[in-house]
Amino acid sequence: MTGMTWTIGPEPYDSPVAAALWRAYYTEVSDRWYLLHEGRRTHPAELEREIAATTGAELAPPTGQLLVGRYDGAPAGCAGVRLLEPDTAELTRVFVVAATRGRGGAALLVRAAEEAARALGARRLVLDTRGDLVEARALYARLGYAETGPHNDDQYAEHWFRKELVAVR
Repeated sequence: MTGMTWTIGPEPYDSPVAAALWRAYYTEVSDRWYLLHEGRRTHPAELEREIAATTGAELAPPTGQLLVGRYDGAPAGCAGVRLLEPDTAELTRVFVVAATRGRGGAALLVRAAEEAARALGARRLVLDTRGDLVEARALYARLGYAETGPHNDDQYAEHWFRKELVAVR
């Protein structure tokens, strides 16, 4: 459809929009993991426990930022950054709803997150992802992220990436 566009802007981590996007994100990545490793979908209690354990408070200013992408005005994706050190931020919760994938939103969200990280004072971004999230790994490689050794001990992390942020003039 012509005329459909992405807009990206900051969003409070505890807004209803953020909650709905995170529920969709966690449902998808959790189901993918359980289907791959245990042949089942996520039990609703497991999903609720994970959502409750990760509020997103680390994505609040002054040391973090949540961005929401809207496609034709409707919430359709998110990305977050949080400072780990004064010059290093982590890219997290990158997600685009299935109905809007393939329309450039993920790259726009990551680039907006890079700008947000720069605004927080970061000179580099790091991230982790799983092996089964092949689309995410391809996106990060395409956007200039280099695979590195581990920078955390997250039990689900299997691939770690890093990108030096060049100052925008």
